[in-house]
Amino acid sequence: TLNAELDIPIHGFMVMFGRSGSGKTTFLRCLSGLERAPDGYLKIGNEIWQDESQGIFIPASERQVGYVFQDTRLFPHLNVEGNLRYGFKRRVLKNGERFFSQVVDIMDLNFFLDRYPNKLSGGEKKRVAVARAVLASPRLLLMDEPLVGLDSKLKNKILPYFQRMQSELNIPVFYVTHSLNESLQLANTMLLMDKGKIVVTGSIEDVFLSPDLGLHLGQALVGSVLDTTVARQDEEFQLTILKFKEQTLYVPRRNVALGSKLRIHIRAEDVTLAIAPIQSQTSVLNVLPAWVVTTRTSSKDNCKVEVELDIGSPLLATITRKSLSQLNIKSGQKVYAHIKAIRMAHEYD
Repeated sequence: TLNAELDIPIHGFMVMFGRSGSGKTTFLRCLSGLERAPDGYLKIGNEIWQDESQGIFIPASERQVGYVFQDTRLFPHLNVEGNLRYGFKRRVLKNGERFFSQVVDIMDLNFFLDRYPNKLSGGEKKRVAVARAVLASPRLLLMDEPLVGLDSKLKNKILPYFQRMQSELNIPVFYVTHSLNESLQLANTMLLMDKGKIVVTGSIEDVFLSPDLGLHLGQALVGSVLDTTVARQDEEFQLTILKFKEQTLYVPRRNVALGSKLRIHIRAEDVTLAIAPIQSQTSVLNVLPAWVVTTRTSSKDNCKVEVELDIGSPLLATITRKSLSQLNIKSGQKVYAHIKAIRMAHEYD
């Protein structure tokens, strides 16, 4: 049973995340018009696409929606260019050929426009399927686990194409996945689904801070998501130095260019607190000044509390209730967050 309500601004990547069978694909099919939800209501911008109380239902063919399925569904009798032009020729656009060339360039398809689908790799087929959907000039692009079946290495190679496509063409994307890797890398807004309901929704940062995330996906994932920039490489100690706001973070050396954007995930259980600078040296490289915002009892463990901190963005720490009492931590207090581990978003399986 799908029983989902949602009211969000449509921009960027809206990632629908959840276990298999949680209702993600059904929700997507309702958006596209391929499913007609009983008593459904759907409004995109100022247009009502479904209102069963008024007998309104705009069919899929009139919704101006692009849909990328799990299987690419490329036409085997058409080469890559033929597949791309199939949807493209059905729209009348100003500067149409320039738009065609732009999409081909973004998806890096120039060198195999004359190939047929049976001569393409799995990753190449995925890129062609996305480009074909985009060339139909959709108002909304729906992507239903487009990278299913690919290994992490290939996924990480393809995801930057998706990011470039969205940012350069500014097409809102609903992206369905049960991959944490894809969610962390792509999401601007995240929707967590479980048993046909949307249980958490908000910015990627807010969702990972939410106690509801721990209830549905496990407490180990609760924490902070930060967007950082690669500032320099420390060859002597094999470290990569990241900049976040005015803060500096150290991670084991990554093969990334200076100026690159890296999204990181810091688990709450990997953050410990001190109420004053520790005078002696420790093995923890990442120690940031922070201010206490609020505290809450852990939803999974009564002996622990989660402390929300402000470091220019929210940072979450999990400590014991006894530690909270001994340190006498209160809202507004300055503390020092010791970050024991940092994970790159693209390094999740």
